[in-house]
Amino acid sequence: MTEALIPLWLKLGYAAFIVVIVPVYWRDYGPSNFLWLSDIALGCTALAVIFESPLLASMAAVGVLWIEIGWCLDVLTRGRLIGLAGYMFDRKYSLFLRLLSLFHVALPPTIIWMLWRFGYDPRALPLQLLLTWVVFAFCYAFTEREKNINWVFGVGEKPQSKLPPRLHFALLLVVFSAVIVGAHFLLQWLFPTPA
Repeated sequence: MTEALIPLWLKLGYAAFIVVIVPVYWRDYGPSNFLWLSDIALGCTALAVIFESPLLASMAAVGVLWIEIGWCLDVLTRGRLIGLAGYMFDRKYSLFLRLLSLFHVALPPTIIWMLWRFGYDPRALPLQLLLTWVVFAFCYAFTEREKNINWVFGVGEKPQSKLPPRLHFALLLVVFSAVIVGAHFLLQWLFPTPA
């Protein structure tokens, strides 16, 4: 019998958190909220922790680690740095919902610890690129413009009107893809490849 590489308490903690957050977010935000890359990364990270998967941890790392670190820095400035975490200080959201959003604080150390423990799996790059493109395309085609999920209609909370919508969307794909590729090379340099 092989020894678990991730402690049982962490596995149980992530599993319990998913059991709580999914029905609450579904009820209060609707199913489209789970299309945010951060929410997808939470699911990937939880599965990576539970099943000890270097690939899923690497996908979360290459796809959103930089966003999650940005969110943490933004919350320290009350949402004034980049506007990702401003809702944390908006009293129209219940305190309970805002506390659940603190999963953004737990993701970076969990992901980094898993990379340190398992290494970075380079197969994450093509899979995360494909996942990002599919999710962005789905958000652009099927979600409400006002929700602006993953900023497919404009950077920030509201849709933009300066560029043609398809041009904005194309630029968003190019920028996100470039950042993901850059993150891939950085993570490959920082962490070993899993055996």
